[in-house]
Amino acid sequence: MNNIRPSLHSKVHRWIDSIGFSLNASQTNTKDNITTNHYFFETFNFFEKAKNNDVKNSQFLCFDMYGEKMNVRSLLDLQTAFFENISQLK
Repeated sequence: MNNIRPSLHSKVHRWIDSIGFSLNASQTNTKDNITTNHYFFETFNFFEKAKNNDVKNSQFLCFDMYGEKMNVRSLLDLQTAFFENISQLK
């Protein structure tokens, strides 16, 4: 199971680079040593949290088109939420 995490991280970052996401903010909680990166593209936002800069334990969080929190377990989860959000733009 540990082999899945680094590949999810690299797949997500390859995909966001190809779409053109921007890093909006990066914050580090020095007490817990957790870094939170906030990425956005037009109206879609998502977050990446990593403890001790360990990408194999990165967690991704985004919001569906109704504003509900959605944990990202695969690249498809992120892509589905993204395309649903973008399709609502008029």
